[in-house]
Amino acid sequence: MTRGGTEGPRAAVFGGVVALAGVVRRVRAFAGQFLLLGVLALVAALLVTGVPRTADRLAEQGLREHVAGRPAAERDLTLTAAEAPAGGGGVVAPVTATRGRELDTLQAGLPEAVRRAVQSRWFLAETAFGRLTGPDLAAKNYLVVARLRAAPGVTGAATLTEGRWPAEAVGAGQPVEVALADDTARKLNLRAGSRLRFSGAGAEPVPLLVVGVFEPARTGDGIWNTLPSALRVTEPAGDEEPYEMVALTSDAGLDAAIATGVPVRFSWRYRLGGLDVADLGAVVDGVRRLERTPPAGLSVTQAVDVPLRQFLDAVSAARTLLAVIAAGMFATVAGLIVLAARLAARRREAEFALLVARGGAPTSGARRSLAESALVVPPAAALGWLLGRLLPGSTAGTAGTDWLVLVAAALATLALPLATLGRSALPGGRRDLSGRRAGGRRLTLELLVVALAVLATFLIRRRGLSPGSVDPLLVSVPVLLAVAAAVLVLRLYPWPLRLLGRVAARTRGSVTFLGVAGASRSAATGPVVVVVVAVATAAFCGVVAGGIESGRDRTATTAVPASALVDGERLAPDTGAALQRLPGVRRSTPVLREGALRVADARGVDAGLAAVTVLLVDGPGLAETARDAGVDVSVPPVLRAGRSPGPAPALVSPGLAAELARAGLDGTALVTLQGYAQPFRVADTAEGFPLVPADVDRFVVLPWQALPEPVSAGLDTPSPVSPGPVSPGPGTAGPGATGPVPTAFLVSGDGFDVEALRRAGDEGQRRYQTGGSFVAGERPRGAEVTTWRFARQQLGGGGANGLLVFGFAAGAAGGAAFGLLAIAFAVLAGARTRAQVLSRLRTLGLSRRQWRGLLLVELTPLVAAALFTGALMGALLPLLLTPALGLAAFTGGEPVRVAFSPGLVGAVLAAGAVALALAVTVETVNNRRLRLGEVLRLGEGS
Repeated sequence: MTRGGTEGPRAAVFGGVVALAGVVRRVRAFAGQFLLLGVLALVAALLVTGVPRTADRLAEQGLREHVAGRPAAERDLTLTAAEAPAGGGGVVAPVTATRGRELDTLQAGLPEAVRRAVQSRWFLAETAFGRLTGPDLAAKNYLVVARLRAAPGVTGAATLTEGRWPAEAVGAGQPVEVALADDTARKLNLRAGSRLRFSGAGAEPVPLLVVGVFEPARTGDGIWNTLPSALRVTEPAGDEEPYEMVALTSDAGLDAAIATGVPVRFSWRYRLGGLDVADLGAVVDGVRRLERTPPAGLSVTQAVDVPLRQFLDAVSAARTLLAVIAAGMFATVAGLIVLAARLAARRREAEFALLVARGGAPTSGARRSLAESALVVPPAAALGWLLGRLLPGSTAGTAGTDWLVLVAAALATLALPLATLGRSALPGGRRDLSGRRAGGRRLTLELLVVALAVLATFLIRRRGLSPGSVDPLLVSVPVLLAVAAAVLVLRLYPWPLRLLGRVAARTRGSVTFLGVAGASRSAATGPVVVVVVAVATAAFCGVVAGGIESGRDRTATTAVPASALVDGERLAPDTGAALQRLPGVRRSTPVLREGALRVADARGVDAGLAAVTVLLVDGPGLAETARDAGVDVSVPPVLRAGRSPGPAPALVSPGLAAELARAGLDGTALVTLQGYAQPFRVADTAEGFPLVPADVDRFVVLPWQALPEPVSAGLDTPSPVSPGPVSPGPGTAGPGATGPVPTAFLVSGDGFDVEALRRAGDEGQRRYQTGGSFVAGERPRGAEVTTWRFARQQLGGGGANGLLVFGFAAGAAGGAAFGLLAIAFAVLAGARTRAQVLSRLRTLGLSRRQWRGLLLVELTPLVAAALFTGALMGALLPLLLTPALGLAAFTGGEPVRVAFSPGLVGAVLAAGAVALALAVTVETVNNRRLRLGEVLRLGEGS
């Protein structure tokens, strides 16, 4: 190649190197501006990549916690063959092992999503209950029934404390060997070596030999979750009822029992645990489809779909809420990038004007800005993308976000060149004056933004939310409304300032007049819009979080309107006094709650209405106990009234009240409580009441202290619902009177022992069962104690709550930080003009203190208008969007009521103080850098 042929490429390379060096030199010269652009691009890419990834990780973590916290019955899918004889005639066949091999076959037939979610599985074969006899049982006069059970895998989940495990083979004429749990053997006087006889229904007796006693290695192992439990004996339900127990044997031992003709059942249990949030919908659909069309000859038992569907609804609502918050934050960051680009372009107006004056093209400044921006912004965006990918989470959370990062990086790169093209033709011009009369294009754009915001709000409220997906329209509504509000405020707020300026002109001193005049001419449109969006996002998070917390408090109070609820079947009336004697308990009040009761007319004839739930409370006692416990319970006057002639006044649900009115029973009706007819009249209506479940819409609440003398419902024979004499209490006429007895007690106090409350409740049930003229033959269930704190914790812990907290924390913190940064931009946008004014005023004798006052007077209206507009929009957005957000998924079904919070005003005032302090600081630092003594020189206005 000739020398002339190589000079061209070399010159091109050299020219490129020189141009690149010039770009690098200019980037270094304006390092602060490009550093700000790069950081904002990094934050934008980090938001796009990191928020979905973090949300996905928190959702998966919440799913694991939600599933782990559910009882075994809500995690297991069980296929069961009907209980029937599987052999007979003394012919022993390997039935158990054969059916056990179906564990793989049945799992393969499960719906694909369900099959992938199976974490553990167990096979079980057991006989029907049969009578168990033997010398050791007869010695204690025990009446016992038992099941013989074969469950492969139990030997690895238990430890022998005595003897050995049953042999894998049973010889002819030999007894079937069994092993018992330590609790069962101890309570029933059995041990290794005990001989028993098992007599199944319609089958020949089977001799048994206890060869081992075991303890579980871990009681939480899923192999022990089958009912009846093999780990403990079931106490008799009544005086003539037997103990129930389970004896474990080998496959061969169960086959020997099956050969006698005893009925047997087989079950295959699959525990779902390997779940992904993305597959939950398919798992729920698969489980329901399997329940509708089970395999031939089998039945399906499951309670998996309900908790999974509840979690899916909560996650869907949380993701929608997070998308709304993320949209506000991303819009704020985008606005900050535009502000940074405009500020950078404005600072270099003289440079770009000089390029054009020296013969450069009108776009030469934009091309120069594009080269500089391309050197900084894309690498910063790539770093943000990489940091987002490094955050904990799965790749599913970032699927489809890479192209969004590319779009964000491209737009951020173009922001500075576009701002350069849109710069003022005359550098250093008075923008505060040129912007006073907006052009037609700006007015049209503002009207379009307002119209879009109104239309989007109307559409989202009319058509609702798209289930199972993030609705783009819903995500855009808060940003559109915030921008529209900012536009309207910018149009309106100069007018009162001009009126104030006329008043200030008549006062002494120049600080107020000049500050108000400067504020009324402020042209910081972009920063105000960004501040409004940022503050609206932060306020929205605070208001919605407060609404959810209040809804959870109301839900907990509905379940437990006191410090604790001691719930049982029937408790002696003196249980309240026993509870109050416990340490930490200050008050107690009785409650009677019964469901599925019929309403009758005054003659006792069934009114033909659907069943109702009846709640009997001591109105004044409930109010005092709730107040002492510090929970918000409103007891209406109708439930505080004392005894008066005629039917007792009742608080009734609206639907039931309408039915009673149509039937002519609103003046007098009867309900039967524990065998006693209680007349009542409709005195007031309410949509709900504490202790009435949210899903119950037909209820009657009666004041216990206002009930008339108890009247027997006409039972012919004694029964457990006819109590004996009780001590005086609410609803009783006095000593020796009879009447309904409590089924629960509410207590208030601090530092009480929950176990002590439970024992007191059990003692109260025992006294009621044995203290009257009739002794019930059925044992009551154990008393249950639920504290208000526990009920509240159940609503606020686990599930999708982590995702919710992340969204609120990120939105509030990010909105506040970005809002302050936008205020700094607002200050810098007018800093040059204010510096010129300050220099002139300083020559006229303005002191430094007066200058600070002037700065505060000028900036306070702008900052206050932006902050209060953003806070107002943040408070109004939940009112507009709550019906579409599905927030009831976080409160146990309680509607979220968004109300005004005084704390919001305090937060805005605090933010305003911080913003003004930041503004003064930024202005001071900027003025020191500008050297105010030189800004009046020709050309320094740039």
